[in-house]
Amino acid sequence: MLRRPIELSFEVMKRTGLKAAVLAMVASIAPAMAWDGDSSVRNCTWCHGTSAQGYMVAPRLAGQRPAYTESQIRSFREHTRDNPFSKQYMWGAVAALDARAARELAAYFATIAPKPANDGDKNLVATGRTIYMEGIPEANIASCYACHGPNAEGVREIPRLGGLAYFYLKARLEQWGQGYHSGPASPMPLVARQLGPNEIEALASYLSFVK
Repeated sequence: MLRRPIELSFEVMKRTGLKAAVLAMVASIAPAMAWDGDSSVRNCTWCHGTSAQGYMVAPRLAGQRPAYTESQIRSFREHTRDNPFSKQYMWGAVAALDARAARELAAYFATIAPKPANDGDKNLVATGRTIYMEGIPEANIASCYACHGPNAEGVREIPRLGGLAYFYLKARLEQWGQGYHSGPASPMPLVARQLGPNEIEALASYLSFVK
């Protein structure tokens, strides 16, 4: 049975010696209750939010597939997720986070109900949904549905995309297209390289509204 967030947070803190990794991940769970007044914790909440719903370039962690969250923590630690923000913020943040702590945090985040960002262009939703569900056959681009599911819910290490922020999704697709990676076996750089700016705008807009 999953322990309460405060118990989990203090155990993780104890094992990692108050490293920034724990602050970055746990702060979005219960910052006010666990470490009220700690400025470094407050800084972390500005990124992933006090209820793990994300903010700007920091993705929503709430409701994310636990296996995916674990895999990304591992990719940060092994430096295979190599886009600029990962290097700047997350490589150091997870350096001291052990596998058990990562697993517990990922499991906890998965229990938080996700909220859709609803911040894309509504005029592009229909186009984005068509690309998501059907791909772009003439450009040999497969549907996103095939891997991420009909409601963009993800499965195992394939992430939930539904409701993630437009800005975050757009940036990630652009970064994959530039050759950055999220993991050693991810197909996304190859997929995103085939998408044009208009397709990226439409996909990111559509997914931001998916519940």
